Amino acid sequence: MTDVELTHLAGTRGDVVVHRWPHPAPTHRVLLAHGYGEHLGRYHHVAAALHANGAEVVGPDHLGHGRSEGERVLVESYDDVLADFHAAAQQTPTDLPVVLVGHSMGGMIAARYAQLHAADLTAVVLSGPVLGSWYPVEEFADGEIPDEPLDVSTLSRDPAVGERYAADPLIWHGPFKRPTLRAIGRCLDEINNGPRITKPTLWAHGGDDQLVPIGPTRAGVARIRGENLTAVEYPGARHEIFNETNADDILADVTRFVTSALRGTPAGLPR
Repeated sequence: MTDVELTHLAGTRGDVVVHRWPHPAPTHRVLLAHGYGEHLGRYHHVAAALHANGAEVVGPDHLGHGRSEGERVLVESYDDVLADFHAAAQQTPTDLPVVLVGHSMGGMIAARYAQLHAADLTAVVLSGPVLGSWYPVEEFADGEIPDEPLDVSTLSRDPAVGERYAADPLIWHGPFKRPTLRAIGRCLDEINNGPRITKPTLWAHGGDDQLVPIGPTRAGVARIRGENLTAVEYPGARHEIFNETNADDILADVTRFVTSALRGTPAGLPR
């Protein structure tokens, strides 16, 4: 596994830092979208698993997140985030098959990106995605926003994950921003009323996800799913399934799905 390379691009609202894990002989490229408040530096182990499966891995810190510029977690339109994500994808053009992987808010971004750029993609992986509806939008977009930080115990059954999250200075530990919640609501409406995702898609979700409950996501997936959907629920797993106590098994399921999608064969995972 090679070290990550950091490059920069002129984003819609400032400098965007792009993470790239190059591969000496890649068979495909993975575009990786991180979640709300965090950054792609937390995904080195995910990139390592994908890299070991033959992938070159690329993705940006979204505007207002991580090392990219912008007021922290302020997103006034996800059109800006999607434009930056597409620019990162095009920064080093490739003829390789492209797989899109998104977690949480990044799963929402990935779903919308797949609707807009289906021709560029071979497969899609959605991890605990914000789809359908999301309770913070419904409760706080037009109401009082609580100051309480995220309960890190909801991330994973491994307490070390929450401890590292709480100590990470590149993560936003403050309250939601109202414009961001409203922008998420608009993006969800666009996804709900957009085309179905026809590419092979893996939807993976923790059964005990309290941050992005599985029920509303299930309803959202039903609205946009194509015929080639594989849905896997991991009983007892919390929100960050790639950081769960069984993360190795989950990442093995992801790479098995990706390999099968590239070959055009069934993944053999529960559907």
